[in-house]
Amino acid sequence: MGVKQFNLPDPGEGLVEAEIVTWKVKAGDTVKVNDIVVEIETAKSLVELPIPWEGTVVELLVSEGTTVDVGAPIVAIEVAGAADDVPAAAGGAPAAAAASGAVGSATAGKAETEESGERVANLVGYGAVEGSTKRRARRAFHGNHPEGAGTQPDPLPAPDLQHHVVVDALPQAPVPSDSVAAPVRAARSDAGGGAAPTGAGGGAAAGGKVLAKPPVRKFAKDNGIDLSQVTPSRADGVISRADCEAFLAGGAPVDETSATSAAAYNSGGERETRIPVKGVRKMTAQAMVGSAFTAPHVTEFVTVDMTRTMELVDRLRDDRDFRDIKVTPLLVLARALCLAVKRNPGINATWDDSAQEIVVKHYINLGIAAATPRGLVVPNIKDADRMSLRELGEALGALVSTAREGRTPPADMAGGSITITNVGVFGVDNGTPIINPGEAAILCFGAVRKMPWVVTDAAGVDQIVPRQVTQLSLSFDHRLVDGDLGSRFLADVATLLEDPAKALVWA
Repeated sequence: MGVKQFNLPDPGEGLVEAEIVTWKVKAGDTVKVNDIVVEIETAKSLVELPIPWEGTVVELLVSEGTTVDVGAPIVAIEVAGAADDVPAAAGGAPAAAAASGAVGSATAGKAETEESGERVANLVGYGAVEGSTKRRARRAFHGNHPEGAGTQPDPLPAPDLQHHVVVDALPQAPVPSDSVAAPVRAARSDAGGGAAPTGAGGGAAAGGKVLAKPPVRKFAKDNGIDLSQVTPSRADGVISRADCEAFLAGGAPVDETSATSAAAYNSGGERETRIPVKGVRKMTAQAMVGSAFTAPHVTEFVTVDMTRTMELVDRLRDDRDFRDIKVTPLLVLARALCLAVKRNPGINATWDDSAQEIVVKHYINLGIAAATPRGLVVPNIKDADRMSLRELGEALGALVSTAREGRTPPADMAGGSITITNVGVFGVDNGTPIINPGEAAILCFGAVRKMPWVVTDAAGVDQIVPRQVTQLSLSFDHRLVDGDLGSRFLADVATLLEDPAKALVWA
């Protein structure tokens, strides 16, 4: 019996790390070949990992929620007839435990480094390299002494150079503290009862300058407060935020104790929530920033009468050939886009910066932007242009359901050529979408609404009637798509939605 370590495999697509989301096994469980043992989240999707051996789980080397580099051991399995992957550690500790300690404990890693004498690279934010915090000794400071002093006192002790933070013991001007200021305020209160502290009648000091810190000044500016009209409560005449809040409430200035109580009362809970940026959201952020600041975006808009398309959707829903397909306006739009790309192939291209070439693709991998609990993903339908409307509907339904479950494999999100984003499902009319990296254009589909529309009848008479209307917008990379090509492509899509029968002529 030997203990083998299962390392995090390479998920491909250039990904170098993944987060452990859920363990499907625990120590002591028996596993078979290809049993799912863990679910991980890469920068693009959730992936379930099978185990390649049959045996018993010895130890889970990484806890849930931990981000692990590709190739790092994540679980130890006892396999019959196999040799240990790592020799036993000193003192008879099992190999898996030794590996776990090396991965999970920075202290253990440092001890191993000292024993082996090898240098281990230090990660940013994980402690300082030994010796890097040492500083050369400072000259001893003798302090200030009265003029005419006949003796030279001993110098101040040298600072402890082993400390990470060195505090300079330089003499400073005395700063009034609360312990001194409080009796002064009390004395004034006892003396006259109505005497104001320094700067009474406003926040201006003797020189006419208002004393307040920058955050307080910003708060006052945001709330339209004239600081010269605010009475400070502090003995040094500095206006606090509590003074501004009291001024807004129309009350008297408050002292520091009441200000602290008010802040505690107003908080009521956390005022901010910090969400770690990782996984799909991190990948999306990097891609969008890279696209927005690399490709010069141009966005065009068109308003479309969708009445005939909506009638076609209703008929397809009643058709027995489509009874198992979810027929939506998005399906018709996807088909219209494929036909418009055939008429304008330059829109289905990418910019090769290294070769300084425009690569026109003679296939359509149609990306559909999908919102998931883990962030925005854009899986694509491979060779969408070769599919019938029914096949396209089946592929679209499977793609969206898998994406919403967070189980889209990385291969389904690679190689896209053009994308549709459907903001209409949220009731939004339009948008200016950012192009998916590696593509030349993205089409935004807005909500379909009943609106007044001018219709010309057979007799040439214009009438205003209610019609199903939507808005489309097209963002394209102006390096390889000029205004003429982008406009013709968008107009062709609009024409097909206004009159779906055109597809018989253009197909």
